[in-house]
Amino acid sequence: MMAAPRLEIDLDKIGHNARILVERLGQRGIVVTGVTKAALGSAEIAATLLQAGVKGLGDSRIENIESMRIEQPSAPMALIRSPMLSQVQRVVKHANLSCNTEIEVVRRLSREAQQAGCNHGVLLMVELGDLREGIMPDDLLDFVRETLSLPNIDFRGIGTNLACRSGVAPDARNMAVLTELVEQIETSFDLHVEIVSGGNSANLQWALSGAQIGRINDLRLGEAILLGCETLHRQPLVGLHTDAITLMAEVIEVKLKPTLPTGQLAQNAFGETTVATDRGQVTQAILAIGRQDTDPDGLQPPAGINITASSSDHLILESDHNELTVGAEVVFQLNYSALVRAMTSPFVSRTYAGDVTR
Repeated sequence: MMAAPRLEIDLDKIGHNARILVERLGQRGIVVTGVTKAALGSAEIAATLLQAGVKGLGDSRIENIESMRIEQPSAPMALIRSPMLSQVQRVVKHANLSCNTEIEVVRRLSREAQQAGCNHGVLLMVELGDLREGIMPDDLLDFVRETLSLPNIDFRGIGTNLACRSGVAPDARNMAVLTELVEQIETSFDLHVEIVSGGNSANLQWALSGAQIGRINDLRLGEAILLGCETLHRQPLVGLHTDAITLMAEVIEVKLKPTLPTGQLAQNAFGETTVATDRGQVTQAILAIGRQDTDPDGLQPPAGINITASSSDHLILESDHNELTVGAEVVFQLNYSALVRAMTSPFVSRTYAGDVTR
């Protein structure tokens, strides 16, 4: 029997999604950085993205970049989260480029690059309203000025990130601000800004709408490739697979049980208070997976099966008509939250289908 729980990953479907997005955005003059942070440095997925035509790989964890670097020694790789000071040596050694928002970090990258006898690329991230990472626009020119003065640092361009913290949608207005900032930099310092990274999978609706893209020439795409949806409303993207990755979990108990708990109720294991109604006896199934392994709220069960509760190690289901049995497996579709947590759980294995020889 195959190990459970497990993620079943179809590389052909992921490759198809990546190729379609690379082609569609390429027609708009935008290249794709394939984001691998949800894949935990998977060598198979990294190779699939590169074969599909992404410009390079981006990840928020240097550990994942180090892992991918073993199989992809020459692939362009970017750390898409601002480097920790405690990891700048590893960043310079393994990443070609890093996204930065603190000048002290860039100074340290410069010193490490000098000691290593190499140059390190820097992309400066700008705050455009979502209130996560980013240099305030009024401070950008001073930041660029010092970055340009630092030895062994290559100023590669600027970028922004939207829709991750506050849900601010990329649109014509904020993308135009990014273009204006590029033009200010080029005028002030008499240089050409190479990379203008407009954002992530949330940018697809704007980028493919036919709107003026200005100077935006790069998008960092992860969720759209892996799950086949845009990320503002989680709607499927036409022509893309939404089932490239699924989660399988095994039934470990099936019992007829009441729906109303017995006894005085207090908080459960996660500090929540149970609200229950008496629906009589139901057939309840328990799967060997829980909040330690994934985000139960991000799982979509098959039709006729409902998730009713979860704890650290158990997922509780009720079925309208499907008779679940001990040892049976249930397949779930995942959203991004469920995928990230399942990928990073040591208790969830991974199997690959498709071209695994990449």
